Amino acid sequence: MPKYVCVDMGGTAIKYGLSTEQGEFIHRGQKQNQIKKLGVQQIITDIANIVKFYQSAVWHNSDKKADKEPGEDSDIVGLAVATAGIVDPDNGTILYSGASFPGYSGFNLKAALEEATGLPCTVENDVNAAGLGESWLGAGKGAQSMYGLMIGTGIGGCLIINNHLVRGAFYSAGEVGYQQTNRGKNWEETASARALVQEVAQAKNISLDEMDGKKVFALAKNGDKAAQEAIEKTVAAWAMGIANICYIVNPERIIIGGGITAERAYLQPILTAKLQECLIPLVYEHTQVSFSQLGDKVGLLGALEKFLAKSKKIRKIPCIMS
Repeated sequence: MPKYVCVDMGGTAIKYGLSTEQGEFIHRGQKQNQIKKLGVQQIITDIANIVKFYQSAVWHNSDKKADKEPGEDSDIVGLAVATAGIVDPDNGTILYSGASFPGYSGFNLKAALEEATGLPCTVENDVNAAGLGESWLGAGKGAQSMYGLMIGTGIGGCLIINNHLVRGAFYSAGEVGYQQTNRGKNWEETASARALVQEVAQAKNISLDEMDGKKVFALAKNGDKAAQEAIEKTVAAWAMGIANICYIVNPERIIIGGGITAERAYLQPILTAKLQECLIPLVYEHTQVSFSQLGDKVGLLGALEKFLAKSKKIRKIPCIMS
């Protein structure tokens, strides 16, 4: 049975897994991303070692392995990668990346990985991959149009209409974190998980290192007013940005992903109330806003969808350039 190594590279962690063609993971793992300390070549070394790790064993559904020589009778046939940064989806070059990925801009990740591993490789932007994953196997399955939001340190977006991934003229469509709000800041400066943590840390007069998202929600659930008010303020900012997306794109579904969505039970009623305030009834009633069903597998599955679509193993999601 053919298998695929899937990789999802974020600013702090490299998630990886070995999957079947159906998106069923035989094994998954995670390691620290050391690009900021050790440079781009470390990414290539790390991913090549992940591939060798899977090639050197026979993997079963029980997650047990039997020793084999690397590459011996391997049924691994592809490498599917999702990564931060603006990506040329055809040649796998990183067109732009932030400070967390020094030396990444202009780097041909696909070519370097194919040379290092000997496997055919595809590379996709991580937020686009999350949208592809949800559209294929998650909360967006069957939708004619969907907008995927990933809320974390920043905010990213992905638009799929009639099975078309909208990339924009220069592959940067969906960068909604940069949209302006009425508070004179970028949306992600008021609505990201980082902004929420910063606000609670400031209210508590403690350093940012002493606060994180889990602590914010623990405080809120224990009746802490500052944490509760900060969450409500953040979700109100979510609703404002989501309303803008609804009025411009009018998608059938909006799907929210990212680590903060682990608190969906707490967030959902607040978000519902805020969206009712921001949206006219017609749009509110016909837009399904939900949270990711795929959790931390979503980027891996979206990377796999991209690889399988390119190799015509599953439905093709073409792109609209602008």
